[in-house]
Amino acid sequence: MEVSSLSSATPGMAFSSEPESCSDSPSSNRGVGSTPGGFLLPGREPHFSIFTVLVVTLLVLLIAATFLWNLLVLVTILRVRTFHRVPHNLVASTAVSDVLVAALVMPLSLVSELSAGRRWQLGRSLCHVWISFDVLCCTASIWNVAAIALDRYWTITRHLQYTLRTRRRASALMIGVTWALSALIALAPLLFGWGEAYDARLQRCQVSQEPSYAVFSTCGAFYLPLAVVLFVYWKIYKAAKFRFGRRRRAVVPLSATTQAKEVPEEAEMVFTARCRATVTFQTSGDSWREQKEKRAAMMVGILIGVFVLCWIPFFLAELISPLCACSLPPIWKSIFLWLGYSNSFFNPLIYTAFNKNYNNAFKSLFTKQR
Repeated sequence: MEVSSLSSATPGMAFSSEPESCSDSPSSNRGVGSTPGGFLLPGREPHFSIFTVLVVTLLVLLIAATFLWNLLVLVTILRVRTFHRVPHNLVASTAVSDVLVAALVMPLSLVSELSAGRRWQLGRSLCHVWISFDVLCCTASIWNVAAIALDRYWTITRHLQYTLRTRRRASALMIGVTWALSALIALAPLLFGWGEAYDARLQRCQVSQEPSYAVFSTCGAFYLPLAVVLFVYWKIYKAAKFRFGRRRRAVVPLSATTQAKEVPEEAEMVFTARCRATVTFQTSGDSWREQKEKRAAMMVGILIGVFVLCWIPFFLAELISPLCACSLPPIWKSIFLWLGYSNSFFNPLIYTAFNKNYNNAFKSLFTKQR
């Protein structure tokens, strides 16, 4: 995603043979007369090394896998009736945003990476459409992760008050706010004249470089949802530590003919009935609800961890570069950008890995009904 430079004719792929130093000169970032990695020199034909071909192949596979996996999740949710409820509408919203990232954003970013001098040759209108979808879909994907984290937090800490009806209303509200906020951030330059995405002279297509918009977009698209998910996971961790840090002890009314003996170290109850037979019950294991909540807490933790690792390098660079008036080497810009895009591939893998219903539904899609 490009927010301050968020799809900016994607900043130089990881093919760079000569890294670009941080400089205040505006021309140091143009790369005119060379490929994103410096392979096309004036007066020479394009040359692609084996490493370049391998990287491009890897990115093509990433795009295809991201699109197909998220599409599979959407088809599963639509076809399986048990998924037509919370929290699967939040998962569906995330899958929609990630499918759009793979279908509309990543391919054009790859084309831009491979163009000579990172020039945009598809016109001003398509440039605005591309940039708008880039910011819209990536921001929505990020906020959907925050919405899933909030939903899991309320499920764990308020499972009595957070009923199915309440969850439906809350999830619908979160989905509406997510896409409305994403649209506002994406369309603000077009609606309010907040900078220009297309530079006809340099043939460059990038998100508005207006400093005020850069701060607004990066904060709204990443730093605010980052604060939300970190706070939520901290609360989930505290709740899980409180709930699972001690073994639950069953309280069972005993009759006059029943004796109870507690084994403190094993945290289990042994009941001996004075009758013809002696029966022992052990309740040391976690309940079904506790196991479900543990899986939910683990899923949220992994989802947030991958989200942070994928996006924080890109957004740190996007926020720091305008403040220091310098440019990051193109190779690192490309690595950070595609690392952020890869989050759309990891999202469905994570939240389906912790739900056996998805695995069964996936199998049923490819198994002939007898």
